[in-house]
Amino acid sequence: MASTTLNNTLNARVGDLYRDHSPWLLGWLRGRLGGNNADAADLVQDTYVRLIDSGRYPPPGQGRAFLARIAGGLVIDLHRRRRLESAYLEALAARPEPVAPSEEERALVLDLLVRMDRVLDRLPARASQAFLLSRFEGLTYAAVAERLGVSQAAVRKYMLKATQACLLALDDEAP
Repeated sequence: MASTTLNNTLNARVGDLYRDHSPWLLGWLRGRLGGNNADAADLVQDTYVRLIDSGRYPPPGQGRAFLARIAGGLVIDLHRRRRLESAYLEALAARPEPVAPSEEERALVLDLLVRMDRVLDRLPARASQAFLLSRFEGLTYAAVAERLGVSQAAVRKYMLKATQACLLALDDEAP
């Protein structure tokens, strides 16, 4: 019985937040997305889904700030995903036609890139920088160490941490 009462209370809080703030949030997001109403509407819904999934609700009077923080993160994720997608499509366009992947392969690779980007974003900055410099720019550990101003041993630790995080993310997605 207590669980039902708690769920009803939480549903009412989300409903109140939605009713009181969704028009404002739509306008706020539209302004950050260059007037794109469709993306803004999608992110309004995603904001409330993220709110519900987190189980954390704003204190009274702080609904807009709380929602703006969630929505701001979603805007960053959207821009990051679009940059990744654009870079991937540019790389595909440069490939000869016979070796171009199918639409399904493109979607799978793009999904993988987005997941890896999320994983690297959660790592300490130097670990993700070391990983990107080594794996995507082809720098040696010595060159990465010089670029980051750290020792090669530190680069090895960063690479181990980043590689483990990427592998764990892939394992989490395995069927």
